Amino acid sequence: MRPNPLKTQLANGETHYGTMVFEFLSAGLPQILQNAGSSFVFYDMEHSGFSMEQMKMQLALCRGLDIIPLVRPPDTTYQYTASLLDLGAMGMLFQMCETAEQAEEFVRWTRYPPSGQRGAMFGGAHDDYSSETVPTIISGAHDRTMVCVLIESAKGLANAEEIMSVPGVDVAHLGHGDLSLSLEVPGDTGHPEMQRGIDVILDACDTHGKAAACLAGSVDTGIEWVQRGFRMVSYSYDIGLMTGALKEGIEQIRSGVADNGSK
Repeated sequence: MRPNPLKTQLANGETHYGTMVFEFLSAGLPQILQNAGSSFVFYDMEHSGFSMEQMKMQLALCRGLDIIPLVRPPDTTYQYTASLLDLGAMGMLFQMCETAEQAEEFVRWTRYPPSGQRGAMFGGAHDDYSSETVPTIISGAHDRTMVCVLIESAKGLANAEEIMSVPGVDVAHLGHGDLSLSLEVPGDTGHPEMQRGIDVILDACDTHGKAAACLAGSVDTGIEWVQRGFRMVSYSYDIGLMTGALKEGIEQIRSGVADNGSK
């Protein structure tokens, strides 16, 4: 079955870049993202309305590429986790993680017994339809599956150290939108309380040797956050990238035409 070099390289201190997808699921999307330099993609099912069938297709399209597909499920339940992993997701992004106990449960959902509770189905999409022995498949699944948790509330910040100490948790992802709401500074990433929260997440990751992840809405933000210690960076998201590039291009054409005195 396909390994997950992203997980290994992040654990070794490397930095990786990708993006998030909320809207556009074309057959060529994974290849396009890889060609653009993404080593991973987060498919967001919480806010998008993507179906399990759509996810199965996208995960299959990633199989022959070097891009690592990760999924934020519609809800934090065992059912969604097990189903998405069986469809081929190589990691999960669990929303609103607020305690170490929650994080421990998330890890158990991704592991087969005796270290977890994941249901057994072998020779399917998740192990690339492998004919390997069951112990080999289980070992490969445990080695490659990433557990990423979103820290996006005041309670999550208060427990960030304990959350990141949980074995099997690989990544703490800053949930800047919800965190700003929880800290009562809606949308103000630059607010001192938000800046303090970002430092708390980075410090917890540093202490426990885990990777910190973020969604950077601009190039300047991405540079700043990498310099502060984030090592898994999603540059914007599909809607933002499409809107930004189209708007910029149209405005430049209009400006150029106006400068030349044309209609």
